[in-house]
Amino acid sequence: MDSSAPAGRDPSTRLALQLLGTVAVLRGGRPQTLPASRKVRALLAYLALSPAASRREHLCELLWPVPNDPRGELRGSLSRLRTLLDSTDTTRLLAEGDAVRLELQDVDVDARAVERAVQGGLRHAPTEQLRQLVARIRGDFLEGLEIDHCPQFSAWLVAQRRRFRAAHLALLEALADRLPPESEEAQAVLAAWLQISPFDRHAHTRMLDALAGRGAFRDGEEHLAATVRSFESEGLDPGSLVDGWRRARELAAAPAPVHAEPAQQQPLTDVSAPQPQEAAAPSAARARASIAVMPFDAPSDDAQGQGGLADALVHDVIVGLAKLRALFVIAQGTVFALGRRGLGPEEAGRLLHVDYVANGRLRRAPGRLAVWVELVEVRSARVVWSEEFDEPIGDAFAVLDAIGQRIVAAIDDEVELAERQRALLKPPDSLDAWESYHRGLWHMYRFRRDDNERARGFFEKALLLDPTFARAHAALSFTHFQDAFQQWTERAPAVRLALDSAGRSISTDDRDPAAHWAMGRALWLHGEAEPSLEELESAVRLSPNFALGHYSLAFVHSQSGDPGKAVRAADQSRHLSPYDPMMFAMLGARAMALVRLGRYEEAAEWSLKAAARPNAHVHILGIAAHCLALAGRLAEARGFVQAIRRQQPGYGRSAFFAAFRFDDEAAAAFGRAARTLGW
Repeated sequence: MDSSAPAGRDPSTRLALQLLGTVAVLRGGRPQTLPASRKVRALLAYLALSPAASRREHLCELLWPVPNDPRGELRGSLSRLRTLLDSTDTTRLLAEGDAVRLELQDVDVDARAVERAVQGGLRHAPTEQLRQLVARIRGDFLEGLEIDHCPQFSAWLVAQRRRFRAAHLALLEALADRLPPESEEAQAVLAAWLQISPFDRHAHTRMLDALAGRGAFRDGEEHLAATVRSFESEGLDPGSLVDGWRRARELAAAPAPVHAEPAQQQPLTDVSAPQPQEAAAPSAARARASIAVMPFDAPSDDAQGQGGLADALVHDVIVGLAKLRALFVIAQGTVFALGRRGLGPEEAGRLLHVDYVANGRLRRAPGRLAVWVELVEVRSARVVWSEEFDEPIGDAFAVLDAIGQRIVAAIDDEVELAERQRALLKPPDSLDAWESYHRGLWHMYRFRRDDNERARGFFEKALLLDPTFARAHAALSFTHFQDAFQQWTERAPAVRLALDSAGRSISTDDRDPAAHWAMGRALWLHGEAEPSLEELESAVRLSPNFALGHYSLAFVHSQSGDPGKAVRAADQSRHLSPYDPMMFAMLGARAMALVRLGRYEEAAEWSLKAAARPNAHVHILGIAAHCLALAGRLAEARGFVQAIRRQQPGYGRSAFFAAFRFDDEAAAAFGRAARTLGW
């Protein structure tokens, strides 16, 4: 639903909805008289923000859970909304069977405008647009519109208020970044920021920097004193702000160099000291992105602090993310303490100075368990990912464990994707170790020789900046693995380099599953299948949510181990990471395992799925050609042979068999296929 009003419409009839503050409807800029019923106004707001049509039954449960005739109440409310919104030539309230929706394509909705801007990214938004959006936020979402005895609506309202408060903070921060820090406008923006988030150290830092830069030392001392009192009353340590203010005063009072070039404005105070509640290190020096998993909303017995399913799920997700070793994860005690203080997820994320915050909602229905999860980038308030998991409930804790594993893997994937995209937007010479690593991953997952070399360069830069970065060592090992496996360079030196980098990864952090994954793959290259499987088993023991570990077990087992285990491991890797850049390899490993089980037709179908995936390299096309030949589908098989020759003219039987390490049984099956193809 696009709520931007077209310029061609008569301004005197243009409709606008104001939801950020007290609810208002304007036609041609003039306020319209609203129905007295609070539930009618609530219904208007709910429909205005719904991305799809809403069922009547759901709307009745939302706003009329008690009356004897909820359908009648809903019909009356919809009738009043029609009078308010529809005109002689435009019908905006549409009731189609059991579904109800608002058609707002030509209506200006302030909340939708803010929502679109935040989701689109504020980095490149014009400064004037940021000013206008900030001005449109007149207060909390649906300010003053609480409704008693409507628990579902109340829960929705709290979630929306938290979401739009976070969006307001992101807009204020983005606007503050554009303004001269010592200007009156910047001071007003910072003051508004602190009014919404009074314990945001970043905002206090910027305010103190600006006051020091203006020479307003007395104002700075007063601001600091008030901040120290408020922090101490909440059990927070203001020490880093006190130390930063002292340094800011010293720097501001120091004489400027006579011939100094004008420097880009940087914060003067130091926010790098660790804060209470296990706050993460600042991004300028970070070796990992940071995340807080906040308590999930849940009804009655499953609510926070009751030891119910919601608490158990959050515990499992926190532990699972920590085991992956890819993220700095805030401990459970901290996030539950903040949750008990009533802090929303985004507000808690800012207090903890983390990059991401995950929150969710758990709901039980007869025979089913539904869990909705959302991942938010804290500083921008951008929703990175959200998904609902709905499973039949037998053994509740077994279902919870399965859902938790999927949540952990999804968060890991989505953070990695977001960090790669962030790194791509920065000049290469400005990247820190973490960003260099993710820039390297972007090239590595393209599976081309030139990109593999570029990836290696970024991983080497990451390790130059941080030699203890275990994941960068593991990724560097993978680039050498690719050189050998893809036959881009001489095999023996590439194998030695893959082993060496994997060994460095393990010696740096032997609890990182990626380190053992890298070593397992390097040992397989070296022809040591059993030690390879031991390392890969170690990877998935360290983190059962590590999708690449499960895939690599499938890869090794599919050629010379247990083909049944290969199928199960391939399925587990796909289940954990359904959008993985290595999906083609997961599907290809499954196809090879099915060949060894004699299920040639199934193998052919799975090989076709593998070959259709983005970035599928020539060996995957080779798997498809062989599987199709074994299934008797020779025309399709020869089509793949032609595609391979166009991509790599010298590729044939020897190149295919040199890439893999088949046992005698598998070699015999693929050998028959190769002879059929004339290779």
